[in-house]
Amino acid sequence: MATPTSRDTAFESVSRTKGVVFEYLTLGASLFGLIALGVLLVYVFWDAFGLASAELAWYGALVACVVVPTLGFVGYARRNTVAGTVALELVSTVMGGVLAGFGVVAIVEVIAGSAVWFAYFLTVVVPLAGLYFYSRVYSEASWVGLVMLGVVFAGPAVGTLTLDTLTQIEAIIGGPFVYLLSMVIPTAIVVRYAVEDYLELGNGNFAAGLLVTVAFVAVPFIDSLPLVSRSVWLIFLSTLGAPLGVIVWKNLTIPGNRVGFVGPGVFIGGVALLLFVTDLLGLNGPTPWFDWQYLTAAPSQTAEQAGLYPAIIGSVFMIVLVALLTLLLGVGAAVFLEEYAPDSGLGGSVARLIRINISNLAGVPSVVYGILGLAVFANLIGLGFGTVITAALTLSLLILPIVIISAREAIRAVPDSIRNASYGMGATKWQTTRNIVLPRAFPGILTGTILALGRAIGETAPLIMIGVATTKFSPPSGLFSKTTAMPMQIFAWSSYPSAAFQHGVVAAGVVTLLVVLLTMNSIAILLRNKFETEEL
Repeated sequence: MATPTSRDTAFESVSRTKGVVFEYLTLGASLFGLIALGVLLVYVFWDAFGLASAELAWYGALVACVVVPTLGFVGYARRNTVAGTVALELVSTVMGGVLAGFGVVAIVEVIAGSAVWFAYFLTVVVPLAGLYFYSRVYSEASWVGLVMLGVVFAGPAVGTLTLDTLTQIEAIIGGPFVYLLSMVIPTAIVVRYAVEDYLELGNGNFAAGLLVTVAFVAVPFIDSLPLVSRSVWLIFLSTLGAPLGVIVWKNLTIPGNRVGFVGPGVFIGGVALLLFVTDLLGLNGPTPWFDWQYLTAAPSQTAEQAGLYPAIIGSVFMIVLVALLTLLLGVGAAVFLEEYAPDSGLGGSVARLIRINISNLAGVPSVVYGILGLAVFANLIGLGFGTVITAALTLSLLILPIVIISAREAIRAVPDSIRNASYGMGATKWQTTRNIVLPRAFPGILTGTILALGRAIGETAPLIMIGVATTKFSPPSGLFSKTTAMPMQIFAWSSYPSAAFQHGVVAAGVVTLLVVLLTMNSIAILLRNKFETEEL
């Protein structure tokens, strides 16, 4: 056996030294970044929630009632990962349900209206759902995928052509019953499948019937609330109530998971106790700028009356369109490049060139995409300056390379042995891709898409280039309506000379945008962990 020389020993010593130095440098850089981000968030939240107006005793009550119990649960969750996972699942479900509910209300109630929604539901959603269930029963029907793609493109056109007739039908049925038929009933069907077949929790028919019963029984109480209509109630029951009920049921049936309810319970109970103590002792709490009035009011020259409502609706409208476009085009392009594109010959050379250019486009500055959107969508095609459709197409171009790259990586991560096993069982290329590859690549695809959408919703430079308004006093009413977005409105307010705007209204806008971004990111993390756990 060779004896190490002094030269080898010196080399190992230098290598260890470099490793230690690199380790501490990366640790220092990470800590510096976290501290800087923490300081920035504290500064923004301090202004947005008006914490400077609260007296010292209120902060003591906040720490005792909310902060200490919550940190105690976080410390416990570090030792009991099941408790942390369940708590994160509950919180993410609530945040995702609320975000989805507001998104549906913005698109269906504010922009489209129940009549337009009913028309597209009958011509797009119903055929797609029927084809999906048909493919689940008859898995050998390889033509279903092409027909579904055709419905995606032809369905909206059919809905537009038959809009007058379907509007008359909707008027006879009535708005609330339209949402009952188009949202609550389909959600009940999904709940039935999730409870009985997917999660195997028990009687799915009972769960579906309970959901429909709650929708009817709660109507008298909903009518007594001044700010909630029956339509909004049915929408949030479908987006928040049903998913949260299934998640709660699932975790309650597992004795070891019940401890996860302590985290949300401690936080909610702490907030309730803080409100009680504040009222009992007469403590002066904060005077927040970020409140319900701010979320539901239009912009104003007066800081106390300023709101972000039109910008929120505009951002939601744009991001829904961006999500549909990027999922369809991005995943389709990734599937072709990884599963169908040739590896040799002229076709292989073209495919490699496309892959290289997609990777390069991911690093192009966002303002360049704004110029491209201005030249192509606004001027050449004539879709209008600052319209919803122009903004959505421009932002789709911005994140499309990122979605394609993340989807390609997720598809490439599926082992070839699984593909070969599918081929050995006699499956075709499309059957293998649809039933084997895409389900296993879905967590990575979804995570990459949601993170890319988080980037799109916070962009400002492309929107400035295509003429999106910095301030608008009413939400958009259609694809070709002028719109604004949350980053644009925040940018406009930042130039106001008033200290109330710069340190209150702007900070509240930043918090609104952060809440949306963090919700999207937490949903991405939850879905990734969920599907990865199921694969194991």
